[in-house]
Amino acid sequence: MQNILVIKLRYIGDVLLATPVLRALRERFPEACLTMAVNRGTEEILKRNPDVNEVLVVERGGLGAQLRFVRGLRRRRFDCALDLTDGDRSAILAWLSGASIRIGFNDEHRWRGLLYTSVMPVPEGFHRVEHDLEAVRPLGIIPKSGPLVLHTAPEDEEGASRLLSELGVSGSRFVMIQPGARYWFKAWPAERFAELADRLADAFGRRVLVGGDEKDRGVAETIRNTARSAPVVLAGRTTLLQYVAIMKRCDLFVGNDNGPMHMAAALEVPVVALFGPSNPREWGPRGEKVQVLYKGLDCRRCFHPTCERGDESCMKQISVEEVFAAATKLLPTKEAVSGG
Repeated sequence: MQNILVIKLRYIGDVLLATPVLRALRERFPEACLTMAVNRGTEEILKRNPDVNEVLVVERGGLGAQLRFVRGLRRRRFDCALDLTDGDRSAILAWLSGASIRIGFNDEHRWRGLLYTSVMPVPEGFHRVEHDLEAVRPLGIIPKSGPLVLHTAPEDEEGASRLLSELGVSGSRFVMIQPGARYWFKAWPAERFAELADRLADAFGRRVLVGGDEKDRGVAETIRNTARSAPVVLAGRTTLLQYVAIMKRCDLFVGNDNGPMHMAAALEVPVVALFGPSNPREWGPRGEKVQVLYKGLDCRRCFHPTCERGDESCMKQISVEEVFAAATKLLPTKEAVSGG
């Protein structure tokens, strides 16, 4: 097996959760060329990954651009394509790659199963990491769960240091809060993040950073303007890997179910994870220093695109007191930090 394609057309967190598959393939086929195809906007999470040789961004433009992309795939003459996406578009891409071995999932029992040479059944209750690792079985690899792979380079660290210096907080100890979420019904209320920021600053002597990308800038500014502790807004001010470099310097991460939550866990930063409609048994952060808050409501009836529970929604049932108590289990007091 010399030329292997791995396809994951989802979001940043999904791509990061698939990195143990790359590690398993690299260990089994150390001389192989490993290529990963991902959606635009997720490719940077793999930029420093030593297990992948090439990252391809799948085109969503016009027919001409997509045809050029497929021709480029076929020129690479893949021996094998592993589709970890469980979607129609990715299954077509695996088939169009020309790989003689095509492995994928088909939990919905759709027509796409016909495009694979091996369709992997997955028992219920698997975490997404173990789910994806099932794809390596047809290649003679016994799935073995491992850590997520996430690295930075010196230039990422230098960019992070420059930004913290510009913001006047370079010598501080940090807590990162992440208020953004892909869907509104997976987001804890902004006013509760603001109250939590004040309590964490008072009790633990940390400077609170509000993370996220440009889409999260509005909610981050709302939190800054609401909290009296003057949290520092990072949202939209860093590259993804500069954000990772700053996250590595944090003593705690508190956030919704999203990609940065998995990034923090991959870095072994203590995590308080706030879960609503998705199940942490499948999507929870991995690690020993993790506190998950989850009310376990049955959200199948109105999961997407609306929530019909109103003020009784799963996220609103998580109180500031609960989140603060979870943080207390993971952080020493400011007196302990200062030696007082």
